[in-house]
Amino acid sequence: MKNLSRRNFNTLMAKGMGTAAIMATTPLACAMGSGQDKKKLGIALVGLGSYSTYQLAPALQDAQHCYLSGIVTGTPEKEKIWADKYNIPKKNIYNYQNFDDIAKNDDIDVVYVVLPNSMHADFCIRAAKAGKHVICEKPMAVSVEECDAIINACKEEGVKLGIGYRLQSEPYTNEVKRFVREKTFGNVRYVSADAGYHSGGNPNQWRLNKELSGGGALLNMGVYAIQSAIYGSGQNPISVTAQEYSTRPEYFKDTDETITAQFEFPNGAVGNIMTSHNISANSMYVSAESGWFELQPANSYGPLSGKTSKGDVIEFPHESQQKLQMDDFSKHILFDAPNIAPGEMGKRDMIICAAIYESIAKGGQKVMLDLEPGYGFGGLPTS
Repeated sequence: MKNLSRRNFNTLMAKGMGTAAIMATTPLACAMGSGQDKKKLGIALVGLGSYSTYQLAPALQDAQHCYLSGIVTGTPEKEKIWADKYNIPKKNIYNYQNFDDIAKNDDIDVVYVVLPNSMHADFCIRAAKAGKHVICEKPMAVSVEECDAIINACKEEGVKLGIGYRLQSEPYTNEVKRFVREKTFGNVRYVSADAGYHSGGNPNQWRLNKELSGGGALLNMGVYAIQSAIYGSGQNPISVTAQEYSTRPEYFKDTDETITAQFEFPNGAVGNIMTSHNISANSMYVSAESGWFELQPANSYGPLSGKTSKGDVIEFPHESQQKLQMDDFSKHILFDAPNIAPGEMGKRDMIICAAIYESIAKGGQKVMLDLEPGYGFGGLPTS
């Protein structure tokens, strides 16, 4: 993967994303104290695209254990907009050139990297070297080697590392995990998961530029389908076979459009996933010995919905998944609670993505996966 200059990055971002309007919110009061004595941890968002604008920043206004303390942007026009909207002091506003100065800022405890995928490793490692805890948006990186580099940097600097897997913190997903763990419907025999959307807008967006994204639908939506198959079976897969389809090559010139993959699991269960940038899909289904359960929608921002073969409706009050996710990571730092989405989980998923791409390159051959039992599951004291 070639390194991008920040000038090239900003040019590509301007082509693909534009400047999003800021949603109206109420400024959040600053936390008191410093370090482990803080009531709330200060989070700096690196990259102010649509996800930071419409999901993360609003969620931080309602979080219990963290708040928006700083921003990092390559677009000077956004600095005043965000400063005014969220009452962010000038000393907590950075750009990509002076980012490393964040090491001197005690207001910022956590850096959340929300940049294009090819920039994750660089800024996560720099954040760790600045002594800040790190949240890396999914996918963790564009290669397994970059995942290792991020994990090692955080361990060497003694900071915590979490991946932006919002679904790991929300109640519908955890209800599915409970069904599997408690064998509510017996042993799982089959799981399917679909995650995709129809991309019909800007062909110059960064997600369709492999230099920035590292891949197409698989690294974007496919990670959700992979995760659904894993927590829907309660196991990591031992093999994968995959296929790729393209019906709009004139639009998807550089990245994968639609991918299907089949998994085998240690207990004999099988799984199937589909991910696409050309098909709207948002579901998971689990068939077990004595019944079934499903979520549809399964991976959107919510509210989600589910049901079971017993006639039960799976229903929980809706809360911001991003708020739950960032609070969970903050509790990991503040109170030594389990790390629900550790770096090893992000690495595991990248290993699986690499195996899927390998299978496709080999004409759909089966690729064996050597993942240790439990490897990458949340709650492990490994990051």
